Amino acid sequence: MLLVQSERNVLLAALTAVVGVVERRHTLPILSNLLLEKKGNKLTLLATDLELQVSTQLEVQAGEDFAITIAARKLFDIVRALPDSARVKLDSKDSQVVVSAGKSRFTLQTLPAADFPRVETSVGLGEVIRLPQKTLKRLLQLVQFAMASQDIRYYLNGMLLVLDGKQLRVVATDGHRLSYAETQLETEAETREVIIPRKTVVELSKLLGDVDHPVDLRIGANQVTITLPETELVTKVVDGKFPDYQRVIPVNQPRHLKANRQSVMQALQRAAILSNEKFRGVRLVMSENTLGIVCNNNEQEEAADEIEVSYNGDPLDVGFNVTYLLDGLGAVCTDEITLSLGDANSSMLLTSEGEPGFKYVVMPMRI
Repeated sequence: MLLVQSERNVLLAALTAVVGVVERRHTLPILSNLLLEKKGNKLTLLATDLELQVSTQLEVQAGEDFAITIAARKLFDIVRALPDSARVKLDSKDSQVVVSAGKSRFTLQTLPAADFPRVETSVGLGEVIRLPQKTLKRLLQLVQFAMASQDIRYYLNGMLLVLDGKQLRVVATDGHRLSYAETQLETEAETREVIIPRKTVVELSKLLGDVDHPVDLRIGANQVTITLPETELVTKVVDGKFPDYQRVIPVNQPRHLKANRQSVMQALQRAAILSNEKFRGVRLVMSENTLGIVCNNNEQEEAADEIEVSYNGDPLDVGFNVTYLLDGLGAVCTDEITLSLGDANSSMLLTSEGEPGFKYVVMPMRI
């Protein structure tokens, strides 16, 4: 029986949207599968790891309704390997699906759709918050690099999402640096605060486009739904107390250095070649209108660079992790950045007039 017939690129786009959710190793074999469900001329593809669920729809020719599950990675790899112009057919045969295109044929095992677990949308989700996709994508780009990965403090392995009146804030920290971004909403929303898991943030970033098309958020106490045209994410939230980010962001720093972002990045990249591979330390040596950048390693090698900046504060010599500095500078898209500092033992604040809602805090390190 013919199940689905689709252009290769259309099917590949739908598979790309959901396949990232599927874990390569899982105790439940069915979670390695994708649920394909056809009703009328709509085919829904759904994947879940029980924490995050992503579903997407595409239009197909009308035929018999069906529901099956099929190995997600294998189907994705097969469709991706086919020529761009291919027309893909999926036929059912006993408990198998035959994927064919031209003279290529692939026979895959299936598992019963009735056994596929779904993440049910919980009641009590808040009102819909709507904003352009490119706005949310930019917010994620400005903070997601600062999320922790596999930290024992599980609440750091994600991103804080705060709704406060007409303001939407996102915050991420791994305990050594913190990134903050905010945007204004068109409508006022009830105050809510949740931690979204790292995997959800990564998958959402892939799905969002640099377009004005809307994305809808609904935030509940233990679940968030994110709806794009044709695609929906349902995610559990991380249970835990996020650090007080307001206290971490320094205010009234006495020293301010303005510089060209590219110049600072390139000097740091050059110096980092000779940094200690484990600690990645770099010294920023500030004097009048000059920023010196110094890296050393265990082999007694040293890199020193110097660039012109706008600075008229007291001389300062302070150490930071060079990777953290490059991450923050790489997230910003503007020409000029400002580094605000206290003394050699206080955090540095990176800001930019071109990204008014962005703040990036880096803790100092002893070198």
